[in-house]
Amino acid sequence: MPGGMPARVCRLSHGELMPLLRPALVAFLLTALLTPVCRAASKRLGWVDHPDTRKLHRTPVPRAGGIAILLGYAVPMAFRGEWSILPAVLAAFATGLLDDLVGLKPRIKILGQIAAAALACGAGVEILGTGAWWHVPLTIIWLAGCSNAVNLIDGLDGLAAGVGIFAAVAAIATEPESPAAAAAAPLLGALLGFLLYNFSPASIFMGDCGSNTLGFLLGCLAVMWPGKSTSIDRMSAPVVALAIPILDTALAIFRRFIRNEPIFAADRGHIHHRLLARGFAPRKVSAVLYAGAGVLASLSVLLTRATYSRGAVLVAFCLMVWLALRYLRYDEFDCARRVIFGGVLRSALSANLAAREFETAIRGARSLEECWSAFEDHGPRLGLYSARMQVYGRMFAAPFREAETVTVCWSLRVPLNGAGFVELEAPFGAAPRLVPLTDSLNNVLAPKLETFRPLMSVAAAAGRRTQ
Repeated sequence: MPGGMPARVCRLSHGELMPLLRPALVAFLLTALLTPVCRAASKRLGWVDHPDTRKLHRTPVPRAGGIAILLGYAVPMAFRGEWSILPAVLAAFATGLLDDLVGLKPRIKILGQIAAAALACGAGVEILGTGAWWHVPLTIIWLAGCSNAVNLIDGLDGLAAGVGIFAAVAAIATEPESPAAAAAAPLLGALLGFLLYNFSPASIFMGDCGSNTLGFLLGCLAVMWPGKSTSIDRMSAPVVALAIPILDTALAIFRRFIRNEPIFAADRGHIHHRLLARGFAPRKVSAVLYAGAGVLASLSVLLTRATYSRGAVLVAFCLMVWLALRYLRYDEFDCARRVIFGGVLRSALSANLAAREFETAIRGARSLEECWSAFEDHGPRLGLYSARMQVYGRMFAAPFREAETVTVCWSLRVPLNGAGFVELEAPFGAAPRLVPLTDSLNNVLAPKLETFRPLMSVAAAAGRRTQ
């Protein structure tokens, strides 16, 4: 082989795969037989997902397919004597089932995921193996994150199951004789059996009981991923294999942070939603994401088994992610780029500094004239074309640009607690720079003018006596 690449990188032997075939086949048959039973029972019990403006289906669809997946996975695992992780899997499943039935609050759901992850740690599933104390919280965060990541992508027929299938195949292909492959084989069979009924148009959904369990199991597979390295660098391969749900979750958090929305709020900005918005039919979206999951699974296998090419594989992965983000055209990225690199951030900082200096000048003012001087000093930096202030019957006005330079402007009148008003005139595009100033007018200038009210009343009374 060129460069000394071992033949194991390119093919798997019949003897390696045969021990995994039986549990995978048992899981496939069980899930394929049990899914219609779960579908019928869900209909009778009313466990259905009702359509709304955010969802693609137009009729109620049963959503307890996770029960069939769990049974299809657990039975062959139990027959093989793999009992240690099953309590943790049951905890993850119970959390999802309760969410399906009663709608758990996000913090309660996360507590259930943490409990399941803690049980997994007790069964020996830990990132980097047992050792330092921080391995346990790191594993818990990872497993809870994977559970939520798969839950978020489960918004399109067959998508979560398909991504799970490719990740399980990658775990088996990496090292068929590893514990990860032994756990992946029945999961692969169960997902294939369920996908018979879940591919578009789906007749049953896996529900939160299924997506939460699937995400948890994929997270466990990632922790058990075979590899010689004992450092966190070994996690790079499973992260690549699970890149679609991980990237989708990271994008959801970023989008909602930028929009100042709750992290757990539902929206139509997920990867599959963006592809649908680009004109793809649901089945084509599934095909595109399956292809992406297949490529990522291949990269993860290469990343683990062909260690000398890690750099090239990681470069290819980063390039793939970059191209995908460009194609999806998230407005949030464009806005963030404009804010950081397009001068918006610098303009906002300048406006805030000018507003703070304006406030300092107002606080030190001893007369209306000195208050107006603060406008004249800071108006140009705030992008104003002109300003006018009328308080206690007195009028102040000043232009900040030559008349011939003025094109199209808008004006804003800000009341000053009964003392009068300030009227600002600015060009379009200057609005964000004026927000700090309007707050300053309300919070600093208006209270300052109140202190001049007695003096103005005395002056007005003196004027009347003179007349």
